[in-house]
Amino acid sequence: MSKLFFNNALLPGGWARDVLIEYDPEGWITGVAADAAMPEAGSSGHVAVPGVANLHSHAFQRAMAGLGEWRGNNDDSFWSWREVMYRFLGRLRPQDTEAIAAQLYVEMLEAGFTAVGEFHYVHHQPDGQPYDNLAEMAHRIQAAAAETGIGLTMLPVFYANGGFGGQPVGGAQKRFSNDVERYLKLRQTIVVSGRDGLGIAPHSLRAVTLETLSQLTSNTPSTPIHIHIAEQSKEVEDCISWSSQRPVEWLLEHQPVDQNWCLIHATHMTDAETQAAAAAGAIAGLCPITEANLGDGTFNGVVFDKTGGQWGVGSDSHIRIDLAEELRALEYSQRLRDLGRNRLAANGAANGRSLFQAAAKGGASALQQNMGAIEPGRICDVVSLDHQHPVLIGKSGDDWLNSWIFAGDSRCVRDVWVSGSHVVADGHHRSRSAARTAFAKTMEHLLD
Repeated sequence: MSKLFFNNALLPGGWARDVLIEYDPEGWITGVAADAAMPEAGSSGHVAVPGVANLHSHAFQRAMAGLGEWRGNNDDSFWSWREVMYRFLGRLRPQDTEAIAAQLYVEMLEAGFTAVGEFHYVHHQPDGQPYDNLAEMAHRIQAAAAETGIGLTMLPVFYANGGFGGQPVGGAQKRFSNDVERYLKLRQTIVVSGRDGLGIAPHSLRAVTLETLSQLTSNTPSTPIHIHIAEQSKEVEDCISWSSQRPVEWLLEHQPVDQNWCLIHATHMTDAETQAAAAAGAIAGLCPITEANLGDGTFNGVVFDKTGGQWGVGSDSHIRIDLAEELRALEYSQRLRDLGRNRLAANGAANGRSLFQAAAKGGASALQQNMGAIEPGRICDVVSLDHQHPVLIGKSGDDWLNSWIFAGDSRCVRDVWVSGSHVVADGHHRSRSAARTAFAKTMEHLLD
């Protein structure tokens, strides 16, 4: 057995002192003891918390960060940003995808994310023709995850239509598009091992029909199902025009939504939809920084939370990679809407810890990875905070999390272990230099 020792650690029952963690060669925690003697190898850190899953990622978009910040002739929105993204796709090669993903995953790990749900939809060549290896692009994502050490749940995207009611795809969407048969064949060529997982991702209600959505879900039982839904007001309006129902309302009526489903964004929901989604067990996949960047709107977080709904966070378009900032942006969005403070914490509870533990639990559930807590039977994903960082000096207990989330950033993360492997030391990922060199060459190609 291998061992980690921390002066302080957040366990399921709360903060504990002098915590010894034992884990097996596969990276599973076999024992956790508080008030333990320090092993001969010495301390691994001062403050330990569990790793958190980044439940929604479009890896290639990290290379676009900052390129969509030009004001157009009309009101800018998600839909104008999407056109920038489509133009960017014209030069993206498989080797570019791998280099971008590796750089991204290094940044995620350095921020305290220890697993990622890759909502992967760029499957084909720019003209829409498949690569000789149907899952070429997915395999490049897997290679980047293996190189950096991040846990991965692959979510290959099914994208068959360009609009509600079965409209045909066009333009850059041809790189995404498959019929059900080819999609299932592509998915079958994605082999996962160890802790990694494989789900499905119908892109959105715009990109599927009831028939194809039902075919997918019936062919892949008990697997993670992630779907973009109700992200923009125009999407809601178009869905009503097509079906006379709002997107979440339609989905709940036409699919057996349960705890396997992750509703990405779910920004525009009525209170009734919010309560129904939470009652069904669906996890809300929130991307607060991206949702703010795109001007999407504010998630109905207080109602969802009070109804017992689970949620996690993802960095989506990767305009910023910062776990603390995602949680801060979510809480601040609720404060700005409600004109109040500490909206997502119970009375008397520490807001930082409430946000952190909710994201850890919801992210693990969404990816179906047994992580998000330091206890026997879980994956040994551990994040050590730098208690000498200026915002953490002199703090203790829940104020470490309050201060990291509301006053700090990824520089508060000192060391990270994934499945027991020490991938980040003193704030630097072991592959940072190599990943950045490859990323620089890719950016030269893409922006030439």
